[in-house]
Amino acid sequence: MNSSTNAKSYAKVVENGVQAVEEVNQLRSNGYVYDDIFVLAHDGDRSERIAETADADQIGLKEEGMFDALANLFRSRGDELRAKITSMGFTEAEAQFYEKELDLGKVLVIAKKA
Repeated sequence: MNSSTNAKSYAKVVENGVQAVEEVNQLRSNGYVYDDIFVLAHDGDRSERIAETADADQIGLKEEGMFDALANLFRSRGDELRAKITSMGFTEAEAQFYEKELDLGKVLVIAKKA
């Protein structure tokens, strides 16, 4: 299970955008780069604003693949978030936990080495 292809992403739930920016900066100082760091919030616009402020990425086509990215057009936001989280290597149960945290207004910072 130590194979890099099975390497699990790092994830941390934070309370707000300010903490998300601090976490992204900490990850940068630990060697992660722009393409390795992702920010998710329940509100898509909020995800985008925090990602821009933190100079982090959003989970998109490259990470999800064409099928999931297209399927997300027809999913609820909760389903879409869980699909994005599982596309980063997390289990469905972990994705459900993180999505519930996002539902409470928290922000999820994910880091995954390419």
